[in-house]
Amino acid sequence: MGALKAMMRPTEREDTERTSQPAGPLQLAGCVPGSDPRWQAVLARDGRFDGVFVYAVRSTGIYCRPSCPSRRPRREQAIFFPAPDAAEQAGFRPCRRCQPRETGLRHPHAELVDRVCRAIDARMKAGSEERLNLEALSAEVGASSYHLQRTFKRIMGITPREYVDARRLGQLKARLKEGKDVTTALYDAGYGSSSRLYERASAQLGMTPGTYRGGGRDVRIRYTIADCPLGRLLVGATERGVSAVSLGDSDAPLEAALREEYPHAQIERESIRSNDRKAASGLARAVRAIVAHLEGSRPRLNLPLDLEATAFQRRVWQQLGAIPYGSTRSYSDVARAIGRPKAVRAVARACATNPACIVIPCHRVVRTDGGLGGYRWGIGRKRKLLEKESRKGSRRVER
Repeated sequence: MGALKAMMRPTEREDTERTSQPAGPLQLAGCVPGSDPRWQAVLARDGRFDGVFVYAVRSTGIYCRPSCPSRRPRREQAIFFPAPDAAEQAGFRPCRRCQPRETGLRHPHAELVDRVCRAIDARMKAGSEERLNLEALSAEVGASSYHLQRTFKRIMGITPREYVDARRLGQLKARLKEGKDVTTALYDAGYGSSSRLYERASAQLGMTPGTYRGGGRDVRIRYTIADCPLGRLLVGATERGVSAVSLGDSDAPLEAALREEYPHAQIERESIRSNDRKAASGLARAVRAIVAHLEGSRPRLNLPLDLEATAFQRRVWQQLGAIPYGSTRSYSDVARAIGRPKAVRAVARACATNPACIVIPCHRVVRTDGGLGGYRWGIGRKRKLLEKESRKGSRRVER
């Protein structure tokens, strides 16, 4: 689906770990917020990570294994440690429910991944990352490049290069938040001085570093609300692409939700009628395309997107875009398709936090037993969407 090739911004809602944490946890603090696979493992209660790390909760002083059935903390309350001993050295107590000390041996390759992370962090801290490549890392940790790459991705969910990119972006964001000027922040984070690297940083942030430094206050979102077969349709867009699509019964709640989603943006309403064929703005074209899609005359949507997204959300949303019109997939199907078969709950959460319904067709994901599951914009709308798409899809096959 071409629309999902567009830019998606890494979200700020899942805060990274603070530098004031006790010593001991694996230092993934600079990762793109939410892209840390350990947090995704905690959300999914992924037992594969038991023995690889433990997570502690600042507010309770207790640490658990990733699969612990207890209620999940807020992201800013979670801190990660490579082993129970490290958590206890930092003053945390073991959970009586999941008994993390009795997990048994760590994953046999966890030590290798730990060494790789530390090697990357050390080189970045020393400013010698220009020689940081897979071959150099393999030599340093004593493993073949193939084995290192495959093992790292299987355990962490990202490649060593993606880990480096996430660490570098985290450093850039931290320095911009400290108030450093853009040039200094780029140099300090290892981006160098070329315009290509500056553009790359802009793409990962979803805005220029200068705009990010100002808290995104210069981002302008234009939106409109129009009638559609499912009620009122809100479509919001930046100059880069569609940033919000939502459905409702009245305008006020839709507008309030948009402003809550983007509290620092400059949000302006634009008057557009869904049947106005002369309106030529990108927003107008997006509205016409979505309404036509809902009416059944345009099965495929190919709209550019400009969304805040974690790495995991991107993978899920891209997979949703691959579900054919008129078809459905279960949450388990999607989890398997992205290579995370046990992350069913995390997939459901990614669907629930989709800010651009219809364009990212989260309504096509249902429960394994055939039940509709949830839908942020109303289960009745989900049922109508699936029924209409099923009828249209059947007619195309018959032809």
